[in-house]
Amino acid sequence: MFKNRSDKQFDFIIIGAGSSGCVIANRLTEDPAVNVLLLEAGGPDTKREIHDASRFPSLLGSEVDWKYITEEEPFLNSRRINWPRGKVLGGSSSINSMIYVRGNYLNYDQWANAGNFAWSYKNVLPYFIKLESISNGDTAFHGTTGPLSITGKKCSEGSCTPFIEAAMELGYKGPDWDFNGAQQENGAGLYQLNMKNGKRQSAATAFLSPALSRPNLTIQTFAQVSRLLFTGTSASGVEYLKDGKLQQAYNRSEIILCAGAVESPKILMLSGIGAAEQLQAFNIKVIADLPGVGQNLQDHVTVGLDYKSTLSHANLPLPACAGLFTRTKYAGANEAPDLQYLFYHESVDNSTFYRFLPVVATPKSTGNIALRSNDPLQAPLIKANYLQKEIDLKVLIEGYRLTRELAFTKAFSRLRNDEGQKLSSDKQIEEHIRENASTLSHPVGTCKMGVDKMAVVKPDLKVHGIKGLRVADASIMPTLINANTNATCMMIGEYAVDMIKSDFY
Repeated sequence: MFKNRSDKQFDFIIIGAGSSGCVIANRLTEDPAVNVLLLEAGGPDTKREIHDASRFPSLLGSEVDWKYITEEEPFLNSRRINWPRGKVLGGSSSINSMIYVRGNYLNYDQWANAGNFAWSYKNVLPYFIKLESISNGDTAFHGTTGPLSITGKKCSEGSCTPFIEAAMELGYKGPDWDFNGAQQENGAGLYQLNMKNGKRQSAATAFLSPALSRPNLTIQTFAQVSRLLFTGTSASGVEYLKDGKLQQAYNRSEIILCAGAVESPKILMLSGIGAAEQLQAFNIKVIADLPGVGQNLQDHVTVGLDYKSTLSHANLPLPACAGLFTRTKYAGANEAPDLQYLFYHESVDNSTFYRFLPVVATPKSTGNIALRSNDPLQAPLIKANYLQKEIDLKVLIEGYRLTRELAFTKAFSRLRNDEGQKLSSDKQIEEHIRENASTLSHPVGTCKMGVDKMAVVKPDLKVHGIKGLRVADASIMPTLINANTNATCMMIGEYAVDMIKSDFY
C-alpha cells in the first residue's frame, strides 16, 4: 500500500503519523520539489472498527493502542490508570470518540500572554478554519473547504435531547449551541464530530490519504524510532527499528517530531535532550540540557455518574454526545471555563444507562514522563498526578453536584429509572472521586512551548539549543485547553507548516 523508497536522505523527516504529523505530511508534499519521509510506529489504518463510527470503544486496548498505564496515582487511591493512545496511521484521531471542539479563546490568549505571542486566538483561528469543512456553521468561525469534514451528528432517537433540555431548565442556553462559535460557555448542545457519511474522519483519512499518490512522500509503518542522530547540535537523521533491524534516514532540512505527549519526550530523552543528570543515569550522551523535557504533563480527569433509563437499549442504537461548558466558583475571571460536560448513553446487559461525565477542564495538577530505561521499546514512566492540587478536586465535586441537579430536572423525570448514587457530603463525594476518577485521554505539555527555563521549544516550535529539530504535537501546549484536544493538535500541524515554510521558502 505504501511506497518504501531505498534512498536514505530526505528534505524533511516527520516522526509520528498522528493528528499533527498527517497534516504536516500533506501540506509539505503539496510542493513536488519537497521530499518527505513519514515514520509511524504503528501500522496502516485498515482495521474496520477504525472507520465504523459506532465501534470506537472496541479499539481501546487493541493492537492499534499503545496501551500505556500510569504508575500508582497517589491521589486516586494508588490506582494505576489505563492510558489509551493511538498506535496506527492517524494516531489517536483513529481511535478517539471523534468529538471536534477547539477550546476557549482564553486558552490561546493565555499561551500568548506567557510569551508565545504568535499563538493568540486571533492568530490560530485562521488555521482551524483552514483545516475544516462544515456545512452549517458561521463562516466567521468555520471553514467550508478544508480537508477535514465536520458534522453536527443528530441524536439517535433524540437521546441527547433530555440533557440539553435539562441544562436549559437550569438556565443555560440551547438547544443549538455551537461550542466552536462566538461563545463556548453557558450553552448546551450537540458536539460537532469529525465524521463524513457516518464514517470517521481521522487525520489519516482527511490529510494522509489524499497524499498517498505523491511520489515525494515516503511512509514507513511499524517503524519505531530509537533515537535522533546529531552532527554537533544539529539534528541530522533518525535511527529506527523496522522488521527487527536498525535503520537510519537523514534529513537535509529538518526533523519534525510529532509522536505525542508520551513518545515525543521519550524520543528526545533517548536522543540526549533532557535533564542532564537523568540522562547520564542511563548512560545517554547529553546533547542539550533541557530540564523541562517530560515535565509539565497535564490531562483531563473525569468521573462518570450513571442513571438507568426507562428506555430499552433497542431504542438507542448508537452513542450520541451532547455537552456543556460552564464555570465553577473556582474559575478565575480571565481563565477559560473550568468545567466541561459530556453526556451519552450506553447499553449494559440489555439495560440502557445515561452517563454524565463532568470534566476538570482547566486542571492545575501536573505530572511527568520519565525514562524507565534506555531501551526504546520500553514504555516510559507516566505519573499524571491527578488531583495533586486541591482545586481540581473541588471543581470535580462541583461537577458531581451539578450532575445531580441535571439528572433530577423535569427533562429526566420520566426517563430516569433509578436514583443513581446519593452522596451528600463533600467527604463522601471525594471518596467516590478518588476511587472512580479516570482520564479523558488528553495528555499534553511535556515538551512545552515558551521562553522560560522549563520550555523545551520556542514559539516557532524549534527545540531550544538544537538546529534542524521542531516538535509539533500535543506536547508543545504550555497549558491544557479546556476541551478535547484533537482539533487543536491538527491546528498545531497547520500552523507548524507555515512556520517551516517561512524558514525554507
